[in-house]
Amino acid sequence: MNKNRMPMIAGNWKMHLDAKEAGELALVIKKGLDPDLEHEVLVAPTYTNLWAVRQALSGSKIILAAQDVHWEEKGAFTGAVSPTQIVDAGCTHAIIGHSERRKIFGESDEVVNKKIKAAVKHNIVPVVCIGETLAERESQQTYRVLETQLIGAFAGLKAEEVIRAVIAYEPVWAIGTGKTATPETAQDAHVFIRRQMEKIYGKDFASRVRILYGGSVKADNIDILMAQTDIDGALVGGESLKADKFLRVIHFEEALRAG
Repeated sequence: MNKNRMPMIAGNWKMHLDAKEAGELALVIKKGLDPDLEHEVLVAPTYTNLWAVRQALSGSKIILAAQDVHWEEKGAFTGAVSPTQIVDAGCTHAIIGHSERRKIFGESDEVVNKKIKAAVKHNIVPVVCIGETLAERESQQTYRVLETQLIGAFAGLKAEEVIRAVIAYEPVWAIGTGKTATPETAQDAHVFIRRQMEKIYGKDFASRVRILYGGSVKADNIDILMAQTDIDGALVGGESLKADKFLRVIHFEEALRAG
């Protein structure tokens, strides 16, 4: 963690919970936050739960995000949700390019790029996910994959358009498997990502962009992950569905100071 970059802890609730459960979880998290917390907290419920979570988070600084967003404002796109619609639901951020969207729904770097462009056009902060599969890591292609995904994601976008963008490195082989990249492995990947962003947008941009780690982040490994210089936060999956565990992840800084 670099003191010059505000950490972000993001919870991706994926396709879990009904509206009542999501609202209750959001309320418990809100009540459990340290009032003096200095970093950002984000939750991304499923579309149908956005309104309930928005209501529960009222009066707090917790960020509401969508798990995805379409690139068109309106039209014949059955099942899709537009940038204006997620803004209307209270979202200021959107997760884009999650590995599950890429793998299960076949989203390409081109599609990710279109979604990022739509997001920034509507003043939505994109949380851009990149990461390699186990096969790609084992064949020594990790850095090539990350470079390709970054170039594709940010193609045609100027630095000032994506100045607030957040990048999430999620090694696909560590998502939901219980496997976590070692802190050193994660740090090396984050350094590489930062260097690639420097090539694209320059050193000043690269030094400010926040890079989250996402890959089986848990209450018992968050401290050692956040102790790494280039890890600026976490994109948390299953652990964010458990209020006590997620609150422990959120309050990592207090634990680091106490340690």
